[in-house]
Amino acid sequence: MSFLQFLVHEKKLTLQQAEKLSQEQAASGSRLEEIVLQKKLLPEEELFELKGRFLEVSFTKQLPEMIDPRILNLIPFETAKQYQFVALEQGKKEMKVGMVYPEDLQAQEALRFLGRQNGLQPQISLISLSAFSHLLNYYQTAEREVKEALSSLEQELAKESTKKLKLEKGVGERVITEAPIIKMVAVILREGVEGEASDIHIEPTSQQLRIRFRVDGVLHSSIFLPAQVQAAIVARIKILAHLRIDETRIPQDGRFSTHYRERRIDFRVATFPTTLGEKVAIRILDPQHAYQNLEKLGLLKGQEKLLQKAAELPFGLILATGPTGSGKTTTLYSLLRILNTEDVNVVTLEDPVEYYIEGVNQSQIRPEIDYTFNRGLRQVVRQDPDIIMVGEIRDAETVALANHASLTGHLVLSTLHTNDAIGAIPRLIDMGLPAFLIGPSLKVIIAQRLVRKLCPRCRKKAKASPEEKKLILEQIDSLPPKAREKITLPSPFFIWEPAGCPKCGSSGYKGRIGLFEILEMTDRLANLIISQPTEEKLREESQRQEMVTMAQAGMLKVIQGETSLAEVLRVTDIHL
Repeated sequence: MSFLQFLVHEKKLTLQQAEKLSQEQAASGSRLEEIVLQKKLLPEEELFELKGRFLEVSFTKQLPEMIDPRILNLIPFETAKQYQFVALEQGKKEMKVGMVYPEDLQAQEALRFLGRQNGLQPQISLISLSAFSHLLNYYQTAEREVKEALSSLEQELAKESTKKLKLEKGVGERVITEAPIIKMVAVILREGVEGEASDIHIEPTSQQLRIRFRVDGVLHSSIFLPAQVQAAIVARIKILAHLRIDETRIPQDGRFSTHYRERRIDFRVATFPTTLGEKVAIRILDPQHAYQNLEKLGLLKGQEKLLQKAAELPFGLILATGPTGSGKTTTLYSLLRILNTEDVNVVTLEDPVEYYIEGVNQSQIRPEIDYTFNRGLRQVVRQDPDIIMVGEIRDAETVALANHASLTGHLVLSTLHTNDAIGAIPRLIDMGLPAFLIGPSLKVIIAQRLVRKLCPRCRKKAKASPEEKKLILEQIDSLPPKAREKITLPSPFFIWEPAGCPKCGSSGYKGRIGLFEILEMTDRLANLIISQPTEEKLREESQRQEMVTMAQAGMLKVIQGETSLAEVLRVTDIHL
């Protein structure tokens, strides 16, 4: 029996009315309840009471006067609007959900997914259409709270840096401790942005709250606060990032943006439960560090020409390889900056979107709703793209799709986790890509690491030890002939070391630069790949190509005074 038949059975509608309603519903595609209310055939409350009896679901007449935004945000606004259900209450293991259409199978599936995501069992009750519309207004109230938090943050950031706190010798700690929570958070974020930090770590310890900033790849402790402010600071950051304040048992991810000194700064927030409380990691995404010209990345002249040549190709695959934090995304963004012209369609799939690029269609991967790289890539090729950037190749399906796209008229940029350029070839084969397809599709492999640059104001000359000199000269002498002939070694031989000054925060380093090796696909290399080569044979071919390795590039930067020997040894596989 359908609900319409049930209404006839209960003598709430005549058979003639039911037939007309059925015809109108089929013609318009509208819900039965909407048509009944529009025609004023039954009062809304009575209609939904009858529906509750028919579905054997309790009907909630009395709505709460206000719903805690933390409970409301268990169900995202767009999902609530699409499926017409709202979270009303939350218990330890369950959440009460008000649904207009509990019989809707798609709505049931969406609710089950959200329940699993939040670790809560949904308990369904029926609500009326007008009640649902009223509940949607609560979302606006929650959104207003976030906007107010962002507004107060921007006001604090706009002030004169609380007269530019330097947080030295306990002065900064005292000021921030005595300030309200809003100001504490603003000072922490400002210090991160002004100090050109890439990340902020807010970590509870047994006796205090430690704030550390990652500058040029190295973490530095900068602020220590009383342990009792930890919960308030974390809650404030959660509000800014649209995260659940009451959920402290599981990790959460979010982001927010604010304007600082006439530019928009994005902050990506990740919380993590520890035995002492929640730890927060904040990635600072400052557009002024988003991408650089190729020459500023640290590429050697020959490497830069190879990369520009690859970027001019109409199709093919360009891979950037290296561990997390090695600057792969920055390199790809720098390439996109060159490629992004008016006459091409550039589409990206990223997880997450780190920097927004004007004119590029950027899409955020969302694995929690099964929007993965491979699923997104299937849709991207239907968007008539010329250039595709895939944030990361993680599995066999994604590598197959990216390879296919590169063979069918698209220039594809992506990243892969390998130790060096040569390692990308066996990695692709291991992921299931046939060896005979690698040569036609893959054009260039970039491997890279980041090293800290010596502060130009305070770097100092130093005499290299016999072991250091021997190691440097071995790498310089092993350079390809064309690169070696352009090198002039200092006489007498010396290297540069960090000293420390106020400009670099006494670290001796300021900024970072890349060490690169770039392997170009040639006919000879493609034939070698088909014959199932060893790593030794691949390395021989790279030497025949006169590829400069990361270690060799590092030693060039050492003798040129751009970085220290210690930095090169830290990120490469050579050692004293």
